[in-house]
Amino acid sequence: MAAEDAIKAAARLLEAGSLVAFPTETVYGLGADAENPQAVAAIYAAKGRPSNHPVIVHLAPEADISYWASDIPEHAKKLIAAFWPGPLTMILKRAAHIPEAVSGGQDSIGLRCPSHPVAQALLREFKGGRGGVAAPSANKFGHVSPTTAQHVRDEFGTELPSILDGGQSEVGIESTIVDLSRGGLALLRPGGIGAERIAAVLGIEPTAPDAAAPRVSGALDSHYAPATPVVVVDVNKLPDAVRQLHASGKRVVTIQREREGLGGALATRMMPVSPDGYAHDLYAALRAMDHAGGDVIVVEAPPLGQDWAGVNDRLRRAAFNGQSVANILNF
Repeated sequence: MAAEDAIKAAARLLEAGSLVAFPTETVYGLGADAENPQAVAAIYAAKGRPSNHPVIVHLAPEADISYWASDIPEHAKKLIAAFWPGPLTMILKRAAHIPEAVSGGQDSIGLRCPSHPVAQALLREFKGGRGGVAAPSANKFGHVSPTTAQHVRDEFGTELPSILDGGQSEVGIESTIVDLSRGGLALLRPGGIGAERIAAVLGIEPTAPDAAAPRVSGALDSHYAPATPVVVVDVNKLPDAVRQLHASGKRVVTIQREREGLGGALATRMMPVSPDGYAHDLYAALRAMDHAGGDVIVVEAPPLGQDWAGVNDRLRRAAFNGQSVANILNF
């Protein structure tokens, strides 16, 4: 766990306009002073991220939300009371004095308060707890998100002046994102806090995003993707898929829940059977299988349902560029 001196040094770097990687309970973030457009631009440059793709601003538990958002509806206040600190991001109307760099030019802003103790210590030290740290995941744009400090080093090498180590991220996938900026309640990205838990607090179900929904992090068709193509296959078709791909000359590695010792697979990663355990291990598994010497990663499709929504969302986007490989399969 990062020492107090390292956290204080990282806060000074942020205040000076530098980038800092730090742990959260979801994934590791690549942070910059949210009120410094040049520092935020450095995030985009380091990641190779499109400038119209918003980032999320991380706040200390004691932060004044009204400094960042021009309108805080009652639903937002209830969600803060229920889920902050934690893996929930709210999209609100951005206060006029907050630079639009964090919003990709939109009039909204994504805010969250992480629960990881190192993240909280950094946010409390940075600008005396009154600042905000803009932080997408600490990886090159579109790649698998990092859940350990070593993953960040693997992505950036010596590019970053500070990488705070807080162990493996507890949740393992990015935060749930809900939009409250337009008078309603829409679920823009599933995550560790499911729609049913949000509905239990507010008494209404979140709607699906519509065409006018704000752009948010992690919403592109291809995202969270290893270099090796990913194909997601139903458990009952898994043996046949491995056989067909092997017969076509592909070296196959697998990520599975239910079945061990699958013939023809070069390497196998077994996953927890619970949705929380699977989410915790997902990105580490994708990274490990990406370096296992295969030509394709075959993933056993997880169950459907709200508990698995975040995992299935990440796998669908990770597999988007694997369609040409999937076309080899004749089912």
